[in-house]
Amino acid sequence: MKATALEFRLRFLIHTAIYVLGFIAPWDSVLHLDSIRTWQYLAAWPARSGWLNFSASTIAVLGLGILCTLLAALLRTWGTAYLGASIVKSPDLHGEQVVAAGPYRYMRNPLYLAIVLHTLALALLMPTSGAVFAVVLVGFFDLRLILSEESFLAASLGEPYLTYCARVPRLLPSPTPRIAGSAVQPHWGTAFLGELYFWGAFLTFAALGWRYNSMLLIRGVLISLGVSIIARALLPKAESAN
Repeated sequence: MKATALEFRLRFLIHTAIYVLGFIAPWDSVLHLDSIRTWQYLAAWPARSGWLNFSASTIAVLGLGILCTLLAALLRTWGTAYLGASIVKSPDLHGEQVVAAGPYRYMRNPLYLAIVLHTLALALLMPTSGAVFAVVLVGFFDLRLILSEESFLAASLGEPYLTYCARVPRLLPSPTPRIAGSAVQPHWGTAFLGELYFWGAFLTFAALGWRYNSMLLIRGVLISLGVSIIARALLPKAESAN
């Protein structure tokens, strides 16, 4: 079930392909499943049930999107600061040491949890069938990536990593640190630069979401992606987590 080395190498492209398919939902031209976007569906549901009026439920859905993009950006930056931006962006698996610092004291995979949260926010802008497709496939693909990384790290690091895995949850964070911190210094500058896309997505939702225009938000996310690709050229080619 774990991802192959090729899938890991192409993980950014695969995530992008899943998102693109979720947004365009090409199957809808045949199946006719979608008439509105997911945020409209979610906002209408509590309104029809009489829990909230449509205006209040729309604000609640937008708040959920803003919260998910903010948490994703924070987790990505926090995790990348301790792991190293060049390691996070590398096409290859790395297993030099157990990084038990920052968010890695609370969970083993903060970067993948961030991707799931970010996907939930993007899904609000997709047709409903596309949102289900994207959330399910990203969740399944990221689980396979996690299993691939864990297998590699267990083989590379042995008992220290297995002990770490036994103490620290895989994905759902512990409310308190589960292991003593290691002497790893964070690199906040390169972490923020490496995660500009996620910060751009958060700013897009926070600043433009109140227009309730899905296409405007999608353009903002695409601009964030373009800026982040340019920013990658400024990242150091190699960076050790120490």
